[in-house]
Amino acid sequence: MVKTIIHPFTGKSYKLGRKRGAMRRPRLLLRDYLGAALPPPPATIDYSPDAPAVLAQVLCNDRLGCCTASGTFHIDGLMLGAAGAPLTWNDDQVEAFYARSTGYVIGDPSTDNGGDEETVLSYWRDHGLLADGSRRIAGYLAVDAANINEIKTALWLFENVYFGVELPDAWINPMPSANGFTWDVAGAPDPNNGHCFVGVGYGLGGVSVDSWGMLGLQTWAAIEKYIANSYGGELWTVISQDALARATAKTPNGLDWAQLVADFDALGGRIAA
Repeated sequence: MVKTIIHPFTGKSYKLGRKRGAMRRPRLLLRDYLGAALPPPPATIDYSPDAPAVLAQVLCNDRLGCCTASGTFHIDGLMLGAAGAPLTWNDDQVEAFYARSTGYVIGDPSTDNGGDEETVLSYWRDHGLLADGSRRIAGYLAVDAANINEIKTALWLFENVYFGVELPDAWINPMPSANGFTWDVAGAPDPNNGHCFVGVGYGLGGVSVDSWGMLGLQTWAAIEKYIANSYGGELWTVISQDALARATAKTPNGLDWAQLVADFDALGGRIAA
């Protein structure tokens, strides 16, 4: 069973549910595709205005430990918004994907055991977000959380990052209750507080994040401590075919696109010719 958090003032419940996954190989690294001709990313980026409605959705993460699944729907909604086609999802779609990608059995609380990012991302790539196999991604890349410029580059080019973190207790005691929270260095992480959430932009202070339908800030120092310095943290960027096309337009000579496409195809991604 996953951990439940009750907000002391609002009484609302929220769930954690991210667990460490087994390290897989091959693991594609963003840095392997970055070229010398890549220009520096902008000083600030904020994609949240592209999809405010979907980013405000809790997406079942108040009653299920489905943060890894909720994050995928937040990212897909964000990418659709960036493409000019914003939409929202419903809880049934999220719960069904959580079941397909993690082994959760709908209606059986004993199987609500969370998921790990890489398993969920692989399922999304191979089988799609929806039951009909649609909304597949081209692939995903591991991002070096110790390299601020690489995190900015991932957000600039692909419009998302996908965090796996073991949270310190101070981040959820008390829980955030509205937009505008800040997650900074706050003691040791708790292995029982595994959580997945998404990055939707960055500024001088850190990465703008969306969790449980609320927008906040995770500082650069917190990213360094809780992700870059192990503790089982992970950071990914998800790439759809549309996002790849937009990234190519931003920097046509800055990444090794041909190799990236070939590697995605070899791992089961789908890139149109």
